[in-house]
Amino acid sequence: MTSDQAEWKRTSCMLCSIACGLEIQEQDGKFLKIRGDKSHGTSHGYLCQKASRLDHYQNHNMRLSQPLKKMEDGKFRAISWDTAIKEIAQKLNSIKHRHGGHTIAYYGGGGQGNHLGGSYSSAFRDAVGSVYAYSALAQEKTGDFWVNGKLFGRQSCFVSEGMHDAEYTLVLGANPWIAHGLPQTRMVLQAIQKDPNRTLVVVDPRKSETAKIADIHLAVKPGRDAFLLSAIIATIIKDGLVDQAFISKYTIDYERVRKTFESINIPEFAEFSGIELAQVETVAHGFAKAKTATVRADLGIQQSLHSTLNSYLEKLLFLLTGNFNKAGGNFLAPLFAPIIAHSEDPENGGLTTKVTGMRAISKLFPPNILPQEILTDHPDKLRAMIVDSANPALSVADGQACKTAFEALDLLVVIDIAHTETAELADYILPAPSQFEKVEASFFTFASELNHLPTTYFHLRKPITKQKGNTLPEPEIYRRLTVAVGAIPDNFPVLEQAAKLDRKYPKLRIFPLALAAYLKLNPKMTPYVSLILYSTFGKALPNNNQSAAAIWGVCQFYAQKWEQQIRRTGLKEKGYDLGNAMFERFLTNDSAQPIASFLPEDSWKLLRQKDKKVHLAIDVLLEQITNLQQEILSNESAETRDYPFILMAGERRSYNANQIYRTPDWRKKDTDGALRLHPDDAKKLNVAEGEAIRCRSNRAAVDALVSIDDTVQPGMVTLPHGYGMRYFKADNPSKMLQNGPAINELTDSSHCDSIAKTPFHKYVPVALEKVTVSSTLAEKENAETELTE
Repeated sequence: MTSDQAEWKRTSCMLCSIACGLEIQEQDGKFLKIRGDKSHGTSHGYLCQKASRLDHYQNHNMRLSQPLKKMEDGKFRAISWDTAIKEIAQKLNSIKHRHGGHTIAYYGGGGQGNHLGGSYSSAFRDAVGSVYAYSALAQEKTGDFWVNGKLFGRQSCFVSEGMHDAEYTLVLGANPWIAHGLPQTRMVLQAIQKDPNRTLVVVDPRKSETAKIADIHLAVKPGRDAFLLSAIIATIIKDGLVDQAFISKYTIDYERVRKTFESINIPEFAEFSGIELAQVETVAHGFAKAKTATVRADLGIQQSLHSTLNSYLEKLLFLLTGNFNKAGGNFLAPLFAPIIAHSEDPENGGLTTKVTGMRAISKLFPPNILPQEILTDHPDKLRAMIVDSANPALSVADGQACKTAFEALDLLVVIDIAHTETAELADYILPAPSQFEKVEASFFTFASELNHLPTTYFHLRKPITKQKGNTLPEPEIYRRLTVAVGAIPDNFPVLEQAAKLDRKYPKLRIFPLALAAYLKLNPKMTPYVSLILYSTFGKALPNNNQSAAAIWGVCQFYAQKWEQQIRRTGLKEKGYDLGNAMFERFLTNDSAQPIASFLPEDSWKLLRQKDKKVHLAIDVLLEQITNLQQEILSNESAETRDYPFILMAGERRSYNANQIYRTPDWRKKDTDGALRLHPDDAKKLNVAEGEAIRCRSNRAAVDALVSIDDTVQPGMVTLPHGYGMRYFKADNPSKMLQNGPAINELTDSSHCDSIAKTPFHKYVPVALEKVTVSSTLAEKENAETELTE
């Protein structure tokens, strides 16, 4: 068979939350060609340059092929699955017996290899008594989730934006032209740009690619977004632009909010933010007077100074102007699966960590605190950690402290598809198949249009290539570990038989009745329902779709809540039969399928406050707004004579993708992850384009190449994320190389938000100095390292 004759197979991308539909021409494990899937319900054939390079994710020389154990000499040796599972289970049981399950942490969720599989991890965590879940999401979004909880009643209330329909769009701390983040991003931006009746405003210290096409670019000074947003809101209130009808009908506590903003000195706030007062007024009036207006916010404000406050101000913008739960505004969006949970505040009995006392937000804990929770003499310190499809050794703030902490654990187990920097520190490495070698799914479900109604879609992706090596999908790894620690039996013969009969005669409801009876007789098995489904119902599914078993349960719960909305997509069944019909729709199709169609009024059903009102006043954040005035007076700033530049770390660029692509050969440009530097600063430092420069913070120093770029402000520099990974060069497998600067060597875990502990990655004080030789560039040889395959 020639490459032109190879079959095109449908799947979807996994590089970001949008999960655009793909068609891949695959042959013998190689991805020969990749194109957008025109039949996909949300992307409709849209494809970015990153997705077209997915063969570099599927086929690279850091892929894992067998279980590994670190020996006394520090080197890894291959072991059998049975040995790995047995030894890990014994060590976990010993730690749980001696110190308690709360000393075992879980760190999971990521693009590298596991979305659907992660839904089975909670059962395993229950089995070992682990109550602390850490995640990259808690390094980015939990401040935002906490604000949602205060405003809307639950931290699991998920707010989306209406850029597709909005007359006025305000983009805060985001660069969607490069980062995407919504279906068909560039087409949406181009449509706004071409329409004289629509306005695009971008707030960003850098003149980003999105800012270049915007009608208005507010080049706020780094870290001062809160001052600009406060000035805009205060102007809306002062000039009588608040939607009083909306406020009266749908909210409470407006007067407390009004009084706080009326005390703001708007000209001073505008000047301190770096924006002229006239521009502040233009945007305030434009946003408030538009027929529809929406806010798109991202990490630029969520990982900067005042990050949780920024999320509050962002939401006040669309709430005070009545642009909430309507087409073209921001709205509460129903999630297909509960990927975001709710945690009570500590004063209401919410869970906190034993060492630092950090609160849970959305049932997650911030990675920033891990070194403190491990490197201590506290009797309840963390002693073991399971890391699933994540690389905290490289992605968490203060990378060196994290590495030191992970090395101090009694047990570190890594489940991944690649030999990551975290895997290198592990005691055991358990290999999983890639996202294209197993059944997978993303639970980020976005809307498109079906019969002129906003409709959410879900894609249950089937394998498009064979598994490499001696790997196991994550649900099977969790099942074996949960069996080995003694929490569940190895099989459930009665339920297995019931599942087989249920597949033949679904109308009789044989399996759900059998499962309900089993759980009634064995209530201690309830925490393990996901693994029971996998072990029974999953085995009855055709075409090796066993991991999809949890989706059947999700469909049944969803059908109970949104029956009318599901039926709008064309399904006619009701109740339990409707849940089955949904599941069959996903199981039997190889592209995204509709979940449910929603009317704007449906969004109000997602409001979780008991009085069905938005609670506008958040006392601790109103106090922070008041304190901003004092910050202006004292001109508090992290810049000092020792660290005169502000680094915005983790910039999204055309060729970075978190840590999903491990080797640099996928990049067509910016192979070294250059540091953007303003021409005036380059002149002062006597550094030229392409020369090496050392970037030093209070934690460490890294070297990078210089890109002289007037899109950044003087005194401000940027470095991208997705670099700093170690890899073997294809023609010299005995040497390890490092792919560009590891930015989290520079970041400080203590430099973070007071509420959510979100690190201030977008505001890192640094010093710069010209160097003659760079120590961390892409093709710079590192120390010899042997990894066993």
